[in-house]
Amino acid sequence: MIREARVDEAPVLAGAYEWLFAPPGTRPPGWDAARACSRLERLVASDDATMLVADLDGEVVGICSVYLDIASVRFGQRAWVEDLAVHPDHRSGGHGKALLDAAKDWARGRGARHLELDSGEARADAHRFYEREQPAYRSIQFGWVL
Repeated sequence: MIREARVDEAPVLAGAYEWLFAPPGTRPPGWDAARACSRLERLVASDDATMLVADLDGEVVGICSVYLDIASVRFGQRAWVEDLAVHPDHRSGGHGKALLDAAKDWARGRGARHLELDSGEARADAHRFYEREQPAYRSIQFGWVL
């Protein structure tokens, strides 16, 4: 079942980020679980963003944060998936697809015209999943840590 997260789940959701940090991912500079909990509480309470949860019999097995982002001149309102992760023991069970589909529905319901995400080059398994989901286009993103 896919549902929106609750504010009281912030500590559990912060722990789910370990699924992203496991190889081939890395912890971002300055990662702090307590700070992450505070950010998650704000995310869950926001009108312009949400944390979606794949819930399997009361256990969080997947997460997906989605934000309304820029209103692009070319494309209109954009929604952005910042974090999409499924517990390693529950991958290939349809949870990632269900989370991505729910993110698309959430975004569409708020007037977004397109949904985007980025993924680190080393995440080959994630990229195979995204390709199976037939994106309308691909791009290369460049980023700078400030």
